[in-house]
Amino acid sequence: MSQQTATAPATTPFAYGDHVTIAVNVTDFERAIAWYREAFGFELIYKLDDWKWCELQTPVDGVHIGLGQTDDDVRGGMQPTFTVTDIAAAKAHLESVGAVFDGDVHEIEGMVKLASFKDPDGNALGLAEQL
Repeated sequence: MSQQTATAPATTPFAYGDHVTIAVNVTDFERAIAWYREAFGFELIYKLDDWKWCELQTPVDGVHIGLGQTDDDVRGGMQPTFTVTDIAAAKAHLESVGAVFDGDVHEIEGMVKLASFKDPDGNALGLAEQL
């Protein structure tokens, strides 16, 4: 398998701002905030109780996780994948706070180790360790 690296900036059809928010539907707002803070160490940026919406800062500049409570049974569709330096340690920690992994860590030889798991609301998340 060959690996390609971009040599020039991407051309985009419009200008981007300075961050991205990955919106995640949850069924229990307070539980979700506590879980994402404990599981990942994310910091609460703001919380709108009337709207049942908040944003959490990740350790990656410009990447936020937005949690929004919903009564709809809408799950899946996106899988944010977090790059980590030690996938085994990250997996062990996440399992200790209730994450359920979809199986073993998979390795694409010489490139990356990958693992997929679910948060307490069944949302798909992933880990990647670059090799």
